[in-house]
Amino acid sequence: MYSLSSSSCSLFFLGFALLLFFVKNLPSSLQNYVQQTPESLLDITVKDINDADVRLSTYSGKVLLIVNVASKCALTHQNYIEMNILYEKHRDKGFEILAFPCNQFLSQEPGSNEEIQEVACTKFKAEFPIFDKIEVNGRNAAPLYKFLKSNKGGFFGNGIKWNFTKFLVDKQGKVVRRYAPTTSPMKIEEDIQKLLSVS
Repeated sequence: MYSLSSSSCSLFFLGFALLLFFVKNLPSSLQNYVQQTPESLLDITVKDINDADVRLSTYSGKVLLIVNVASKCALTHQNYIEMNILYEKHRDKGFEILAFPCNQFLSQEPGSNEEIQEVACTKFKAEFPIFDKIEVNGRNAAPLYKFLKSNKGGFFGNGIKWNFTKFLVDKQGKVVRRYAPTTSPMKIEEDIQKLLSVS
């Protein structure tokens, strides 16, 4: 039978002790990041546009399209029109669009939450949920977007490249696909239908 020598045991316990010391003394920002990394998208809580907490677990069993939106982008008009069409066609089948305003791309979402809501819901007649303005890249990126990017990276790195990047999430909260900003929502319809058909 194999047995560790006393010197091997000493080295093992020394290494283990050093590992515990290192983890215990991580910078607080890194400790917070480790502690806040969710295991599932459904574990995340976000703020809606009225600053109320929304647990994404309330969307369990639904197919989600998560989009970082902007009011003053060249892609705004087409995306809102087509997202409205998709939402109208599939909402009663268990489909939701979650729109997250972001001002990180040439300041194309500069307004307050009230102004953003006016554009989305009055001008473009959006009936899907609009959430609080967030950051999607950098050290202050929202936990939701850290999770999305870690699960589905993009070409040339995981960072969000522009407004209207899209993530498709299945009924169990698994991130299934990521689409470029220039991918029109209607081109995603077939993928949405496939996920809706899965029980």
